Amino acid sequence: MESLYDTRVVPVRDMPEDTIGQMASLYLDNFDGSSSEIFREDLADKDESILLYHDEALIGFTTMKVFDAPWGERRVRVVYSGDTIVAQAHWGQQALAFRWLSRIGEIARAASGLPLFWFLLVKGHRTFKYLSVFGKSFFPHWSEYRADLKALADRLASAKFGRHYDPASGLVRFPESRGHLKREIAEPSAEEMKKISTRFFLERNPDYRRGHELVCLCELESGNMKPLAARLFNKTAHAAGP
Repeated sequence: MESLYDTRVVPVRDMPEDTIGQMASLYLDNFDGSSSEIFREDLADKDESILLYHDEALIGFTTMKVFDAPWGERRVRVVYSGDTIVAQAHWGQQALAFRWLSRIGEIARAASGLPLFWFLLVKGHRTFKYLSVFGKSFFPHWSEYRADLKALADRLASAKFGRHYDPASGLVRFPESRGHLKREIAEPSAEEMKKISTRFFLERNPDYRRGHELVCLCELESGNMKPLAARLFNKTAHAAGP
């Protein structure tokens, strides 16, 4: 049951070594073409992680980095998502997603009016679907083209990944995979193939099995969120306090 799950937001700098080891093990249970060293390198670049526990056992996590970037004559605040893993036995739980939305609300409140964007690289169709679960408008989208989001996504991805980012395709392609989903996890089921988000992801990132990553961007504000996501976001974004 959902009540058996617990989430904790932990700054990376305060993370115990044994927790990092457990996170790396979870990651490598789900990904090929990577290593503990690659995982730790990516984690060290992040600010914090939301850890997901079930009966006191670590069974999932997501990582993030928050930074400001110039955009035209203004600044924007960016939440850059890193690795997100949930043990397969616990797929379907919502505790991690709910805590993420709550944390994003806290980040939005601290942004003091700066536009807030979610920047992520997507390696699989299950992660991509969360854009449509949380947001109304995002890039890339199967039924609308947002030139403004495309331009900002290009700027962020080019700054972060340099020559490995291809603006024409919207993909980050490393010479060798730095992590791709294990085949038994990566392949969509017949039921998942009925979803437009799954088919669109496969069309835009056909070589995801080789570790290619699709650059995505979504504005994080309540008017651009689905009702449940907006409710969880607003609860902390507009909370009273210092």
